[in-house]
Amino acid sequence: MEEQSSTPFSGLPLLKGDEVVSLIPQRAPFVMVDCFYGMDENGSYTGLTIEESNLFFHDGIFDECGITEHIAQSGAVRIGYLCSVHKESIPVGFIGSVDKMNFYSLPKASDELHTILKVEQDIFDITLVSASVYIKDRLIAE
Repeated sequence: MEEQSSTPFSGLPLLKGDEVVSLIPQRAPFVMVDCFYGMDENGSYTGLTIEESNLFFHDGIFDECGITEHIAQSGAVRIGYLCSVHKESIPVGFIGSVDKMNFYSLPKASDELHTILKVEQDIFDITLVSASVYIKDRLIAE
């Protein structure tokens, strides 16, 4: 498992709550991203604080489906942010496939997910990304 390098997670988010929701097509109770920390040449950075009321929180844990949806919505936040910066309408996208998902541990209530989304390839309207999800400096999914 890789170590988390220097990221903007130690600072304040660029956008939180409703500001993040304005960048994605999902609405409550299906919002799985609550912080956007920004973008740089290495990727984009999002977060989610796990609450017991979350749809994917069961038996004391936030499940794999929730982590997967969090990663997908992290991609939507990235695109939504780029569109808003360029004054374009925010598109509704979809996931064509998921390949090589690994889960190392599952979050509990009040854990804060910090996700790094790296664009591996961008061809026409298709974007191939890799994602690393952390709680503090511990990689929990990729």
